[in-house]
Amino acid sequence: MNILEVLYLVCFLAPAVLMAGLAGLTRLSGMSTTALWRVLQIVSYGAIAFAGVSLAAGTSGAQWPGLVKATTFGLVLALLVQLLGKVIASFSVRYLEGEANQRRYIGALSAVLGSVHLLLLADNWLLLIAAWAAVGLALQQLLCFYPDRPFALFAAHKKYIADRIADVMLLGASALAWWEVGSFSLSALWAHIAQQGASVPLQASAVLLVMAVILRTALLPVHGWLIQVMEAPTPVSALLHAGVVNLGGFVLIRFAPMLEQAGAARVLLLIFALTTAVLAGIVMLTRISVKVRLAWSTVAQMGFMLLECALGLYTLAALHLIGHSLYKAHAFLSASESVRQTRQQTLHRTSLPGTLSVMLAPVLTISAVFLVLRLADLAAWPWWWSGVLGMAWAPLLWLPDAQDDGASPASQLLFGLFTVIGLSMIALFLHALPLGLQDAPDERLGLIALTGMAALYLCQVLLQKQPQRLSRWRRWSYAGFYLDEAYTRLTLLLWPTTWASGNATPVKPEMPDAPVADRPR
Repeated sequence: MNILEVLYLVCFLAPAVLMAGLAGLTRLSGMSTTALWRVLQIVSYGAIAFAGVSLAAGTSGAQWPGLVKATTFGLVLALLVQLLGKVIASFSVRYLEGEANQRRYIGALSAVLGSVHLLLLADNWLLLIAAWAAVGLALQQLLCFYPDRPFALFAAHKKYIADRIADVMLLGASALAWWEVGSFSLSALWAHIAQQGASVPLQASAVLLVMAVILRTALLPVHGWLIQVMEAPTPVSALLHAGVVNLGGFVLIRFAPMLEQAGAARVLLLIFALTTAVLAGIVMLTRISVKVRLAWSTVAQMGFMLLECALGLYTLAALHLIGHSLYKAHAFLSASESVRQTRQQTLHRTSLPGTLSVMLAPVLTISAVFLVLRLADLAAWPWWWSGVLGMAWAPLLWLPDAQDDGASPASQLLFGLFTVIGLSMIALFLHALPLGLQDAPDERLGLIALTGMAALYLCQVLLQKQPQRLSRWRRWSYAGFYLDEAYTRLTLLLWPTTWASGNATPVKPEMPDAPVADRPR
């Protein structure tokens, strides 16, 4: 290993080292909180600089065989995470002004950012598992920042349990892979699969990996903690939704060589992801609170992103991950503006969409996506995915029965069509970015996904057109189909906990009809 390779390796590891050093500094030094905030700002700039240099240098630099390895997608995410960390840190300085325990907050935030960076470069099962566990433990401190909020504490308890079960599954998956390959190295695993395929132990390893990702990514029915943790500080919500919960998608993309040859694992992932995307998408339409709606949106988007992984569309899943991170960070940090816009939309709500428009909208949007692909002469994704995209974008072409703003139906229709065409072109452009990923689409699973998206679109139409006749269905969807209630009762049965701070004794909570964040305060 020459000097340039050593320097590259040091540069690659520097963000994790800097953040870990700051986390230790908050516990060992007597520096004031104000000084620690300044150090965090400086360290964040340094981490961004090192991550940027690593991305510019590419993946041909030094690696630590069997421990860390640079990938293009991992380097992109590493830079993105450090940028988001800087924004969240700057927001937190103002948001937490005058609050107690700021020192603990700075240390936990630094630990999360450092652990995420380490996970993104891991080329070893044990390092990946340790880094992911460290992310969860540090995030636990942030979620419990307000010790007098019992719902936040209980949500953190549920997440802690899900994380520990996921850790056990990951250890089981790594043990099976070691039994077959003789090494914990991921590079050695990819080489083994390329030469000999995925044996039965590796198939079982892939199933355990998928189950662990389902638990960590808050898919249904273990999603409740992600909704109930909205009582945590807003910058923590932004960090969780934009940078932490997405890690499951990265892990699946990283393990694409094994997932491609594990049919049972892909089917299992498809079932959970598609169910989550459809049901969470329906529930989101019934929510009132902006933050709760954003939380349900994250659940639905996680389902959609993992659905792309199950279908073998890894490039689209990577783009989805990046786009969701940027959008959710902005959405949570500007939640007050979102509330104002939501109130305005409520005051100036248009009439229900016309029957003809909801019938023609998917036909027009799917045709527009196909037209863009044909004119561009590109096969960026399979034909059935164009149908999925068309179904997702179809509401953009809904026209109300009565025009309240004086706009003509023709102009609204043209605007919607141009929007769909623009989105299709952007998707094509981003799909061409050199992320170093190779897709492996499965048409049979793709047809199932297309059917699921059609069902979601039909439910959207029915909820819009027949709200009174579907009042019972709306109550069920508003309650999240009571999936979290069942999971919560199981959690309290197996792992009892306290709901209140201080010296409170364990209590049996009453399950509310609606999440706390949606009830009047």
